[in-house]
Amino acid sequence: MKFIFPLITVIFLGTALTSSIEARQQKLNQKQQMSSSPDSVEYLTSPETTSMNLPFSEAVRVGNMLYLSGVLGNIPGKKQLVSGGIKAETKQTMENIKRILERHGSSLSQIVKCKMMLADMNDWNAMNEVYLTYFSASRLPARSALGASGLALNARVEIECIATVK
Repeated sequence: MKFIFPLITVIFLGTALTSSIEARQQKLNQKQQMSSSPDSVEYLTSPETTSMNLPFSEAVRVGNMLYLSGVLGNIPGKKQLVSGGIKAETKQTMENIKRILERHGSSLSQIVKCKMMLADMNDWNAMNEVYLTYFSASRLPARSALGASGLALNARVEIECIATVK
């Protein structure tokens, strides 16, 4: 009889410990599945963009896809465009896109689609000249473009991108 109660206690504690470990592992597995699930959605921002009090996320991640909001050629963290016209704005826009992508686990080489919005379609060639320096000729993203009657901050160009995440 003296040996039965300690034995029962050991069996009970061992079962409880095993159940606790299994429950933790199950929660961890669920968490991992959610983070890699194609249905998981993350609304992403950074101090750089939240400091400007803008009413949108800089990017949204859905599964392994990253959707960037439209990006301007502004000085990072400020509602002020770089000076120098369409070429300078396009260069700054692409640098801003590069920074946002890298901050959220992607890169320029993982962009699959861009939408170009131009205040003046006559700027098309000058914008392309700069834009193309950011990609290899064999890996150009799909792209569309449209002329806009006005862009935020009186920008000449705004670019919206979709990329995969590493």
